[in-house]
Amino acid sequence: MPTPRLAVFAVFLFNGALFLSWAARMPALAAQVGATEATLGLALLGASVGLALTAPFAARICAKVGARKLIIAGVVVTVLAVPALTLAETPLHLGLVLFVLGSCGAALDVGMNVAAVAVTRSLDRPLMPQFHAGFSVGGLVGSLGAAAAANAGWSLTRHLITVAVIGAVAMAWVIKAVPGVTGDTADAPEDDRPVLKRPLLWLLAVITLFSAIAEGATSDWSALFFVNERGLSEAAAAAAYAGFSVAMAAARMFGEPVQRRLGPYRLLAAGAVVAATGLALAVLVQAPAVGYVGFAFVGLGLAFAFPVIMDLAGEAGRRADGTGGEREIGLVTTVAYTGFLIGPPMVGGIAHVSSLSVSLGFVAFVIALMVPAVLLVRRSRARELTRLEAGSTRP
Repeated sequence: MPTPRLAVFAVFLFNGALFLSWAARMPALAAQVGATEATLGLALLGASVGLALTAPFAARICAKVGARKLIIAGVVVTVLAVPALTLAETPLHLGLVLFVLGSCGAALDVGMNVAAVAVTRSLDRPLMPQFHAGFSVGGLVGSLGAAAAANAGWSLTRHLITVAVIGAVAMAWVIKAVPGVTGDTADAPEDDRPVLKRPLLWLLAVITLFSAIAEGATSDWSALFFVNERGLSEAAAAAAYAGFSVAMAAARMFGEPVQRRLGPYRLLAAGAVVAATGLALAVLVQAPAVGYVGFAFVGLGLAFAFPVIMDLAGEAGRRADGTGGEREIGLVTTVAYTGFLIGPPMVGGIAHVSSLSVSLGFVAFVIALMVPAVLLVRRSRARELTRLEAGSTRP
């Protein structure tokens, strides 16, 4: 039986691997359904809409049934929906299946983050970045597997069924070790106000929103930036996102000592400065080598944003018995997904009226806004703690 830490890491890896397995075969899927660039964009919107709409419901379900059961449901539907992509005959069919996959992704994201928070609490270690590194590693494995399948001449059906079967077997092995934490407890949260009325949670959500906009812009537009603005080949341009991904995964996997030394707030602020500086360098300096380094800095700087914010959101909903945080994580996750939803088209719209360099420069400004947001989060948390201490001293 794997340890809870290994089991939760495996869920993150599973989510990333299956997501990138089908995403990396998007050219084949587009040809299968006869999608143009415009209709493919609308179909892909299905996944983002599914993520954004399902996350708040997933948080409520998680609070009732627990993280393990929510993850099981997400895994079961995912391993059925991924092969179902090969049955799509039109862009509409593709969009509907992607909506289901997006909804499953939301369930998995909420469940695995709640379970990860439980593990970090039990071990009393800042392990959230390592868990999120699992998603990055899974994405790398999934994309490399997709490339290998395509090079070997595997059909889309054979590839996605194989991925689904491997994922199902792996999850069946680890799922019992995933913490079955649930919010169905007699203990109330330390702060019993509704999540929508807590400024702290909205500020945390804003930081994840900015980070999601930057991540979405990098993944969707970095290659096109190097092709159109720097005159590189498509193969050379793809290396920029690879550098971003590797830097992010490495920072998450090995960054625990840095997180312990700086603490969550200084780490978030410093990361935002590094990411904004890196993207600004990539835009302002014409040398492609500087652009590669700049995008690697973006990955390095944004590496801790999501995991640290999830940790802080979970802590904000902690109960006296050590459980809690499901609804808080659900709110922050929902707002973050809107960043993935609006970020890429926002970048495209600005590029349409100006240039891609200007558009990515605006994204660098958005990343920089994370710094004052972190300062506001720190003050808001201090006010909440003062309020709770005042309440506990009343007779």
